[in-house]
Amino acid sequence: MDISVITDTFDSWTDDALGWISDNGEWLFDSVRTVLEGTYNGVLWLLQLAPFYVIAIVAALLGWRLINAWSGVLAGIALIFCAVMGLWPETMSTLALVITATFLALLVGIPVGIVAGFVKSFDRFLEPVLDLIQTLPPYIYLLPAIALLGYGPATALVATFIVAMPPAIRLTSLGIRMTPHEFIELGQASGLTPWQMFTKIRLPFAIPSVMAGINQSLMMAFGMVVIAGIVGSGGLGETIYSAVRTLDIATSINAAIAIVILTMVLDRLTQSAARRAKGGVR
Repeated sequence: MDISVITDTFDSWTDDALGWISDNGEWLFDSVRTVLEGTYNGVLWLLQLAPFYVIAIVAALLGWRLINAWSGVLAGIALIFCAVMGLWPETMSTLALVITATFLALLVGIPVGIVAGFVKSFDRFLEPVLDLIQTLPPYIYLLPAIALLGYGPATALVATFIVAMPPAIRLTSLGIRMTPHEFIELGQASGLTPWQMFTKIRLPFAIPSVMAGINQSLMMAFGMVVIAGIVGSGGLGETIYSAVRTLDIATSINAAIAIVILTMVLDRLTQSAARRAKGGVR
């Protein structure tokens, strides 16, 4: 049989399946869209509630507390610069998308990672699945999401959720498996229940790895949110996409700088939090 016939048949089945799901699951996807956009709008409302200088001060205080005073000052000044460029609403929209998508990814990824850390067969099953998710081009997740959820923040959240979830699963599973064997034996000798063993021994040792997973999920979310600007997600990603379409080089550069600032601030804060968690375990 000609390989093109097989390919055409597979493509036809895929299109028919997607159309059937869209037609018969419209009520479900409308509900999902409402929940996702409602969550995103709630986070965005909270971020926009305070003036830009309040957010900058909070970032500066976190930087001072988690890293040092100089880093805190730089974080505050960098965020103020986003407002000076006239991109504060877009910056907060991007931050709201990243926070919402990362929260959803962690809500699923951490429990799945814990199970994978305890069940080796499940971990072996997940490995190729996670490899596939991380290997496929990010754009591929936008296409079915557009078909099922339409254009807007909900589609961006679903695609970002998928991309941000693998690091949380991998590093949580790794953290659970990294518990020193002698501490497990000590817990068993002390008569700890499985729940006590998890909360008092395994989880504290896993916290640094979990924190590293949170950091990596945030970074993956930032990359996907920018790409998702093509589906009308709002924020800096859509600003860059619109600027590219109109050849507005200055606006695209400003938006790119704002994304770099936001990414670096969150990256440094979460990295420092992960190091503190690791030091606390020691």
